[in-house]
Amino acid sequence: MKMKTTLAATALSLIAGNALAADDVTLQLKWVTQAQFAGYYVALDQGFYSDQDLNVTIKPGGPDIAPTQVLAGGGADVTVEWMPAALAAREKGLPMVNIAQPFKSSGMMLTCRKDAGVASTDDFAGKTLGVWFFGNEFPFLSWMSQLGIPTDGSDAGVEVLKQGFNVDPILNGQAACISTMTYNEYWQVIDAGLSPDDLITFKYEDQGVATLEDGLYVLEENLSDPAFAGKMERFVRASMQGWKWAEENPEDAAMIVLDYDETGAQTEEHQVRMMGEIAKLTAGSNGALDTADYERTVASLLAGGSDPVITMQPSGAWTHAITDAALN
Repeated sequence: MKMKTTLAATALSLIAGNALAADDVTLQLKWVTQAQFAGYYVALDQGFYSDQDLNVTIKPGGPDIAPTQVLAGGGADVTVEWMPAALAAREKGLPMVNIAQPFKSSGMMLTCRKDAGVASTDDFAGKTLGVWFFGNEFPFLSWMSQLGIPTDGSDAGVEVLKQGFNVDPILNGQAACISTMTYNEYWQVIDAGLSPDDLITFKYEDQGVATLEDGLYVLEENLSDPAFAGKMERFVRASMQGWKWAEENPEDAAMIVLDYDETGAQTEEHQVRMMGEIAKLTAGSNGALDTADYERTVASLLAGGSDPVITMQPSGAWTHAITDAALN
């Protein structure tokens, strides 16, 4: 009788242990810890991930970190990436799949100094334009191609400056325009002393060339594993809960981000302002990819003349399977 009791207790202990064992998920961010990724930090901080039996590790990005490479190397289960980079990588042989799209709108724009002689896109020719690379250059190159503006530095074209992750080129006159996000670098330019009246901005959304940003991507082969797919369903469910909480509580969300910023590089003023802008981009999304937005992105990337970002219509680049299970 004593042996039966002991065996029963051991079995119950094992069952309890298994019930408490959360599934590990590693998320690779596209950039450093900031309000751009508030939804994930909120989900971690508020226990939304643990409520889904997930143990989530969030890995910040940086100037020397390419999310696509981290995903390819097995350093993350899921990554935040822009669709142009993901589709370009897929065409080159890395089968990335969009499983959710928390960002509905694009925050990308070109910010130019009026005193550099830029008043419209017709004034780009002959100017130096700052452009981010590491996969971020694709929307810009597609836009220039559609405008018929060469990027070879010729008189009829533009000189492309490989822009670092700062706004110095527009401050020191190295470039007439630089790449900025509505929620980040634009405000760095303002904080550096230029006023909105000194500047003219060209939002990619307004130019009709906006492409999807900050989606969640995994490797296609992993989705065939039911256990992995189940983890992603729970991850997306909790992440979107975090994003909607952040939209409704932007200042609190910014404070949570600051708590997780181990570098101490971010300021409260900048993160609160950033979160307010980010909320405009996630508004309207429940996490499911809008196929019309996807088609618009693909069309923009294919419309590259002799040098398009992608050369063929993608196949299998997205799935609703995860969001259908997570959100319904």
